[in-house]
Amino acid sequence: MKMGIGELFILAVGLSMDAFAVSVCKGLSVKKLCLKHMLLVGLYFGGFQALMPLIGYFLGVQFQSLIQNFDHWIAFILLALIGANMVKESRECADELNDSFHFKTMLPLAVATSIDALAVGVTFAFLQVSIVPAVSFIGVTTFILSAIGIRIGNVFGAKYKSRAELAGGIVLILMGLKILLEHLGVFDWIGSLFA
Repeated sequence: MKMGIGELFILAVGLSMDAFAVSVCKGLSVKKLCLKHMLLVGLYFGGFQALMPLIGYFLGVQFQSLIQNFDHWIAFILLALIGANMVKESRECADELNDSFHFKTMLPLAVATSIDALAVGVTFAFLQVSIVPAVSFIGVTTFILSAIGIRIGNVFGAKYKSRAELAGGIVLILMGLKILLEHLGVFDWIGSLFA
């Protein structure tokens, strides 16, 4: 099963929604936003969003031969769980705002928002994905959306945080479902009905 650029873009946007939501909150906490804040948030979140799927990919490759017969189910379950968690988080109250950009504040946020990408990296091991371009694309997408998110939060407030998490969660669930249905041949069967 091969993942195209369109699917990778949708996946990258879905994965970056956690980082976007946290960036919006960061933007709320900053009284005077400058370019340095936008670049710092983008580098932390984009960097970890690229690193985690790379680690997940190498972990997945180690076990690929053992689970090849049901890898599509693993991809579906991981993406569905990540997506469901994001949907759940979109309904929860916002955490207390912290205006610090120090390493000890940003590192846990970057790791927390990219754990989902680790699991997605495991699914990449089972799909035909060129890993370096894929993780670079995810990292750049997250960098851009995080930088935009902190600006939106600073200007507009928390209005978009929960919507971003909800949309990201739905996208990941749908991507997992698509992978499962493709592997089971459902799309081929539907196509044959109309042929």
